[in-house]
Amino acid sequence: MTLTKARTAAEVVDWRRRVFALYDAVRQSESPEEAHELWRIERDDLMLHHPATPLRAGDRALFEGLPIASYDPQWRFELPILPADPGGFDFATGTDGVVPFERVGRVEIPDTGSLDIWRLTTYGGGLFIPVRDALAGRPGGTYGGGRYLIDTIKGADLGSDADRGTIILDFNFAYNPSCAYDPAWACPLAQPGNVLPVAVPVGEMYAGTAD
Repeated sequence: MTLTKARTAAEVVDWRRRVFALYDAVRQSESPEEAHELWRIERDDLMLHHPATPLRAGDRALFEGLPIASYDPQWRFELPILPADPGGFDFATGTDGVVPFERVGRVEIPDTGSLDIWRLTTYGGGLFIPVRDALAGRPGGTYGGGRYLIDTIKGADLGSDADRGTIILDFNFAYNPSCAYDPAWACPLAQPGNVLPVAVPVGEMYAGTAD
């Protein structure tokens, strides 16, 4: 049992290592379009072949690539981090206990809406920006619980400028949490301040999973 747990932990570490390396390559890419294609290819490979994939066996057997929309540069922004009212929420996980989040700011997306920026207040810290748009839960739309834009503690980081107080949000890189593919995972989802009233037709869409 101990050896099995160690092997599983090592697989998750390798998954995280590859995600960190992928986003490092994304940030250094010559163009967002090239970065997006690299991101799509690597996510497909991880989801299909990596032992820590959230895809269940039935879904892997039918896998032909994640439903990721073509890149649209109109959905890329570098935005100032604005003040936000204090707030927080606690999320209970099956493996890590209760994970607390603190609201540390917000961003205003032109002609789109506002998103809260959250910080994990436990060991490791990190910024977290989920998003739920008007396509959530609709056939051929996005995952009902919302998607992730930024989750720096797990490597999903498109860049920021501490001196200017800005952060890069590119909705083309929005991705589904693991619980979208396997309900055995527990994932913090979009809070009320992370719900947009408009459709966001880019990033990873949602086609459901096999029974």
